[in-house]
Amino acid sequence: MRPKILVLGGGFAGLFAAKEMRRTLRDAAEIEIINSENYFVFQPLLPEVAAGSIAPTHAVSPLRYLLRGVAVRKARIESVDFDRKVVTVFQGVQRRPTKVSYDQLIIALGQATDLSRIPGMAEHGLTMKTLEDARRLRAHVIERLEHAEITSSPEIKRGALTFCVIGGGFSGIETVGEIKELIDRSLKFYRKIRPEEIRVLTLEFADRILGEMPATLAEYAAANLRTRGIEIRLKTGVASATGTQLVTSAGEVIDTRTIVATIGSAPSRTVREMELPLQNGRIAVERTLQVPGRNDVWALGDCALIPLKEKARDPADFAPPTAQFAVREARHLARNMAAALQSRPLARFCYASQGSLASLGAHRGVAEVRGRRLSGFPAWLLWRAYYLMLLPGPSTRMRVLANWLLDALSARNVVVLRSHDTQSVRHALYRAGDRVFEAGSRADGVYTVIEGEMELRLSDEETGKEIVRSIGPGEHFGESLILGDHLRLGTVRAVTDSRVLITDREAFLMLADGYSFLGEYFRKRIREVYDLDWTPGQTLKWPRGAREPAENAAQV
Repeated sequence: MRPKILVLGGGFAGLFAAKEMRRTLRDAAEIEIINSENYFVFQPLLPEVAAGSIAPTHAVSPLRYLLRGVAVRKARIESVDFDRKVVTVFQGVQRRPTKVSYDQLIIALGQATDLSRIPGMAEHGLTMKTLEDARRLRAHVIERLEHAEITSSPEIKRGALTFCVIGGGFSGIETVGEIKELIDRSLKFYRKIRPEEIRVLTLEFADRILGEMPATLAEYAAANLRTRGIEIRLKTGVASATGTQLVTSAGEVIDTRTIVATIGSAPSRTVREMELPLQNGRIAVERTLQVPGRNDVWALGDCALIPLKEKARDPADFAPPTAQFAVREARHLARNMAAALQSRPLARFCYASQGSLASLGAHRGVAEVRGRRLSGFPAWLLWRAYYLMLLPGPSTRMRVLANWLLDALSARNVVVLRSHDTQSVRHALYRAGDRVFEAGSRADGVYTVIEGEMELRLSDEETGKEIVRSIGPGEHFGESLILGDHLRLGTVRAVTDSRVLITDREAFLMLADGYSFLGEYFRKRIREVYDLDWTPGQTLKWPRGAREPAENAAQV
């Protein structure tokens, strides 16, 4: 009976591991790959997807097309039982638990993103890990331009036109360069926005950007970005973030409504729960790519810490999490897998980087290839040529090349077919003094204070006096939204740094309908405050011309 080889993860490492094993082993083994999506994302192109130079569907390829002869299972990995050699997954529409057995297991699950260490970053930061992240970022940038074009508030316009990218590595620099090009090439469609009103920043905690590249190339990259109007803040981290501001580690407050985080790599939940040896958040493996003590478990790619020499200690002694190394690791693993199945000695992984490349946008780049350093337009061309050849499948290469040619000959498309939907239940952070909403604005949710203190100011129409009320943890405001679309009657500001839970109308009504105690509480509350009979699941429209009673000032 043929041995069963199971690959977890469909990124660079997983895809090429399955592909190389199929090529090496042919029919000597049964190979299956499990991935949460049925496609492979070519991550180096995500910044260009975010900038609109490549269509989102052209940065992905179907796994079933790329892996002929390999079984593909679209499912979410729940757990791994190493003793029984079983992986439990949830698959199908009903997400039924299914057990998948294996003889050899390959872990290539990459890295997840964890922004929880920075207050407000997880709630308000945009990430650049998935195809949806790139689509969301493009829509977000164009929406900020649309807002800035029509607003009459200088404060709002300044925040809308300030774009911050956190992280000065490859992902951060390529993202900020592409986003700046998208903005520059789109401004001709926005006549009320002057180029000098645009502010784009990159924050990097280290003393230079592109730490993986030679200092001379990093200096060129920094100079090029600054020439294009991009501010680079070195030795600067992020202390906190809200929906309207970013506070740096130096205490500087930056008004911005766009924060892109290319930092925060962390092991995925699945990897954390495997109880395998972790070092620096990655699975520690031997140079053969096997997990120590387990001759049937292997790991490679971003999730694995692979030593390149004996007694490796320094970061340079381990394989970097790049596509170049993932491809070489996959080839090495395939050869070692063949050796293991034939009871032959395993070889140690040894590979020297052939160089590195980075696109800066606007037809400029930096590159080091086998000791030779390039910058400017030649480096940018080399970057595109390298990744074009690395793209899986000729049809994908042709589509991407066509996208690039069309982008060079035409203007950037500023159409937003579908903006990213705001989560119906979400957390938000506000710094002391931040305005949550003001009188006359459209109601957008029911707010519950989790931490901090809010202040409501409302004018009493009968007396003309201003009513001020403090709202603390456990209290809520904005519940008139339950009665239908309604304008806010008061203004709410944060007295202290605060964290709130925002629930939109439809989600709130569903929760009140599903949880009897919640529905009963608000039924009594609405009767007491508005003198209206309401039951969960019932939609009431706010009577036209009606005003909320001033003594119940929190209900705005």
